[in-house]
Parts: sequence; structure tokens; C-alpha cells
Amino acid sequence: VQLQASGGGLVQAGGSLRLSCAASGLTFNTYTMAWFRQAPGNEREFVAAINLSGGRTVYADSVKDRFTISRENAKNTVYLQMNSLKPEDTAVYYCAAVRFSSGLPLASKEYDYWGQGTLVTVSS
Repeated sequence: VQLQASGGGLVQAGGSLRLSCAASGLTFNTYTMAWFRQAPGNEREFVAAINLSGGRTVYADSVKDRFTISRENAKNTVYLQMNSLKPEDTAVYYCAAVRFSSGLPLASKEYDYWGQGTLVTVSS
């Protein structure tokens, strides 16, 4: 299983970025997908998750109404659209996958596979 995250970069506060995570080596539509992030000196934290069909999502309070998670099962890809970015959103963003989850796990230990991370830097 491979998860390849991309789309990070440097953006000014108030700007937008879209992250992508391309999955291979798995039956994508049987995996719950999520995004986590880790800022320097901090623990990895949950950002958003999406169920198998894309019909259910959950967000961390800190990103609700600014970020949108989505997936295209035909392309084996999950996205994170990030709007109204703030300096405190600066972090390495990781995509993660867990098979046949009955819910939308918020804890990183619940996920089986991880991408390599993509750096998002928001300048003030």
C-alpha cells in the first residue's frame, strides 16, 4: 500500500491550497481516509476524515468551515481543500487510511497506512 500526498507549499494567510493523496495497492473504496497534521514540536493531530462513499465527513473544530475533505474513488484519491488559511495551520500534512472502519476514527492509532507528508507553510 502506498499513499502519496502532494499539493503543499507556501501561501499567505487568507489564501487557499488543495492537497491530494493518491492511493495504490489497495481497494480504495473499502478504506476510510483521513488527514492529520503535525506542526514542529507538536503531536500529530486529526484534521478531517471521510467514509467509504464520501457521504460522511468529520472535522477538527479548528478547521471546520474552512477545510473540506473529499474523495474520488474512481481516481483512488482523497483531497483536502483548505481555505482561509492561518499561520497556525502551518504543519506537515499526512493522509491516512484504515480498512472497513465502521466509523470515522479521530485517533491516529486507528489508521493502518500513512503517506509521507506534504509541508504547508502559511505566512502572516
